Amino acid sequence: MRYFTIDGGAFLLDGEEFRILSGALHYFRVLPEQWGHRLKTLRAMGLNTVETYVPWDLHEPRKGEFRRLDELAAFLDAAADEGLLAIVRPGPYICAEWDNGGLPSWLTAELGPRVRTRDAEYLSHVERFFDEVVPLIADRQVTRGGNVIMVQVENEYGSYGSDAVYLRHLADDLIAHGVDVPLFTSDGAGDFYLTGGTVPGVLATVNFGSEPEAAFAKLREHRPDDPLMCMEFWCGWFDHWGHGHVTRDAADAADSLERILAAGASVNLYMAHGGTNFGTTAGANRVGELADGEYRPTTTSYDYDAPIDERGAPTEKFWRFREILSRYNPSPPDVPELPPSLPPSVVPLVESAALRDVLDQVAGPSVTSPLPPSFEDLGLVHGLALYQVEVPGPRGPYRLRVGGVHDRAHLYVDGELAAVLERGGEEPVLEVPGPASLELLVESMGRTNYGPALGERKGLMAPLMHDRQYLHGVTARPIPLQELPALPYEEGPAAPVPAFFRGTLAVAEPGDGFLALPGWGKGYVWVNGFLLGRYWDRGPQHTLYLPWPLLRAGENEVVILELDHAGSPELLVRAEPELG
Repeated sequence: MRYFTIDGGAFLLDGEEFRILSGALHYFRVLPEQWGHRLKTLRAMGLNTVETYVPWDLHEPRKGEFRRLDELAAFLDAAADEGLLAIVRPGPYICAEWDNGGLPSWLTAELGPRVRTRDAEYLSHVERFFDEVVPLIADRQVTRGGNVIMVQVENEYGSYGSDAVYLRHLADDLIAHGVDVPLFTSDGAGDFYLTGGTVPGVLATVNFGSEPEAAFAKLREHRPDDPLMCMEFWCGWFDHWGHGHVTRDAADAADSLERILAAGASVNLYMAHGGTNFGTTAGANRVGELADGEYRPTTTSYDYDAPIDERGAPTEKFWRFREILSRYNPSPPDVPELPPSLPPSVVPLVESAALRDVLDQVAGPSVTSPLPPSFEDLGLVHGLALYQVEVPGPRGPYRLRVGGVHDRAHLYVDGELAAVLERGGEEPVLEVPGPASLELLVESMGRTNYGPALGERKGLMAPLMHDRQYLHGVTARPIPLQELPALPYEEGPAAPVPAFFRGTLAVAEPGDGFLALPGWGKGYVWVNGFLLGRYWDRGPQHTLYLPWPLLRAGENEVVILELDHAGSPELLVRAEPELG
């Protein structure tokens, strides 16, 4: 039997001192058919371990309904097949720039600020989640012939709360579920974080992007006997819609990595390979000292300026890291070949269907209530909701007040577009006479994944008002987008937006590509029924990664839902991304 333990301030693997050289790669941001290639590339960089989170919302999207658990197990097995050890971070909260930090929206809607505390109802939900997930991890520990060497307790809790009873409960619960490898916490390298997020007797690690000497000195003040480890070495960063593409100089990142290892520490590169926020899984952040200010949704790409890019190709950062890591883990294997790229091509959009004309096919049943129901009230995780309400009359024009939009809305008055409203944007001055019929097509973006704004709802968060008078009797229809039904398209890409547009991508054989949407505004893209993610002309991202496993030789269906304005009647397939 193998074992991994901590003794004398060092990690030991089978009794020998061991330095963890790990890289983050999230199985849920990479298609399963691509895991093997990405894991081989991690090893080729000189790593001996892979780290992954486990997103609760992916595996329990509705209370008591579990799915896709086999993916976690298969990923850990695939890592073992490639000769990599594994670190697993099952949450229950993960941050990760993932929607709601991985907490299911039904959970936060039900419990609000009671999540991430010792609250008995919250812990009962955690217990159900752990019952399903933790045995998959425990069965793959090194002590049982697998490759898992460490398991995390919560995630950066010192950046959020101070409920030591909660953290102790989670640690004990993981052990009760069969975890017998070392547990750990990870937090910022400061008194504030380390006193709020650590558990006595559980390994403490720190997260940072630079100045490792200062970070490790602070960790030593609190944990003089723990082995040094940077659990998240931020070697790149993520992007927000409407803001610049963030990169980090490869030489600067390599210098920090070299100093981490020179200090005798272990490391986990965050991210080694970022991947993609497919579908509607991207989170959001709030700026400001208290992380409750301006709302900034995260892009579909999670390239992260990582050493292995979104397509799986090594970057300059990769080669610099490989040179450093090979001093500690000699003779890394060769870098695997990339899968083929698609040749440049076009996707003519030859059919269309106005959303209004296919509403019955794509929308759920309507709900009428005195005030606007939230997405959570409608049982909708993400997508669109169409709200309808009447202005009484006859009456003269009075100001229409629409507040609390989470996160974007197209406002129609008697069927005509009157305004596009955005969360945090200036509310337009609109005077509407009555009677009038109002419609608001509300779109959600990512839920905040970090800080006190965690657990926000989507939809209309405030009643509609005509001057000082509330407008009651609101009808709402949810429009989920994850799975697209067959629609009655008509020839010609001429339907008035919002509308679906369809075309065909013909390929000789599957390959990787990047899909560009010249002139299009904001919306969603499906390829052979798989939701790639959101696009938005405000950037910085202007292409969507198109992975080869989604394609088949011959014809492939491409559908977009455009909300703002139609562009060129054809999409472009490119070999390189445009991330800003």
